[in-house]
Order: sequence, then structure tokens, then C-alpha cells
Amino acid sequence: MELSKIDQIIDRYEGESSMLIEVLHDVQAECNWLPKEALVRISQRLETPLSQIYRVATYDGVFSVTPRGRHLVRVCQGTLCAMRGSGRLLSSVQQAAGLTNGETTADLRFTVKATDCMGTCALGPVMALDGKVHHGRLSVERIEEILGSLS
Repeated sequence: MELSKIDQIIDRYEGESSMLIEVLHDVQAECNWLPKEALVRISQRLETPLSQIYRVATYDGVFSVTPRGRHLVRVCQGTLCAMRGSGRLLSSVQQAAGLTNGETTADLRFTVKATDCMGTCALGPVMALDGKVHHGRLSVERIEEILGSLS
């Protein structure tokens, strides 16, 4: 990512360090992850220690400091989803993509992650694709159909 683009994002927030999370969200939306150069630039422009930027960027998995696939697949592993077979669904997605949890395909098409409860327990097992929850008691076949339709 060009530093000028990062500067434009930071300028939207008038260089306020209190807007760090919003800046990180916008940079990740632009790049699909948070490259080191971007974090260094954010640190410089917001006059915030790089260690603090990394602490926020790596706290709970919302942000990614490694390249992510164009499509982020999250399979719920909450209690009810797990009881309804989400582990089997996660395994089939990982096996089809040749990945383990949190990995990204070499072509940067998919990143697959297990996730905690998504709050739609009655509809589980649940999968989120690019932030949109697909539900309705998903099956392996339905997930394969959904993922196969993506470019």
C-alpha cells in the first residue's frame, strides 16, 4: 500500500491518536490486512509508539497483521454450533482448502478461521463469509456450494 493512501486515511481523522481503531479498520479495509509499513506510518503520524499500535492490531483477531485471503471464512465453534456439527464443517472447509485454522491459501483466495459464538445459536451451525453470516443449519454440501461460487 502506498504511504500516501495511508496518509489520506489518517487525514480523515485529523491525525487524532484517539481514532487509532478507526484508522486501523480503514487501512485494513483498503489492504485486507495491516502491512508493517502501514503500522509504522500510523505510529509516526499519530505519534503513538509502534508497540501500542501492534498491541491494538493483534489484540483479539479483528485485525490481521499477516496477508489474508480475499474471502474470510469464519466457522462458529460456540457450544450449540459445535453440538450441531460445526467442527465437521470447519474440518471439511480446511481440508478442501488444504489449510489449518487461521491459515490463508497460497493464492490469497481464502482465509479460514474458527470463531467463538456468533450469537445466532438457534440457527447453527453458522458460518460468516466476508462479515456476512450464512446460516440455516449449514451442511458440508451447502458450504462447498457457497465457497465454490466465489471467484
